[in-house]
Amino acid sequence: QVQLQESGPGLVKPSQTLSLTCTVSGVTLGNYAVGWFRQSPGREREGVSYISRTSGDILYADSVKGRFTISRDNSKNTVYLQMNSLKPEDTAVYYCATGDLAIMTTYRLTPLDSRSYDYWGQGTQVTVSS
Repeated sequence: QVQLQESGPGLVKPSQTLSLTCTVSGVTLGNYAVGWFRQSPGREREGVSYISRTSGDILYADSVKGRFTISRDNSKNTVYLQMNSLKPEDTAVYYCATGDLAIMTTYRLTPLDSRSYDYWGQGTQVTVSS
């Protein structure tokens, strides 16, 4: 049974930093790519960042490029999202997701498309407010 658990929720002020952690169990994380997504009220789930199995390929949404950094430690079955220079518009519930991305390949989706992933965490709230 694949389970993902996000941690690191918080309330921070604009320009501050927050780090999220995604711990995966039930699979060997080194065999899977991981994506981070976010969703705020009234908006669709948005792809934030992606990291391939060996960290060889990394993607960021334009809205977070240069501010967020994704990384992974396969020995700990963990993926991290370091968020710097946070803005109020970064406020959302953040989710991590994983899977073998067969759907992505079959339907020619992108790694930042939520439909590419099979397994999801329950989400963690990030609020950026002064």
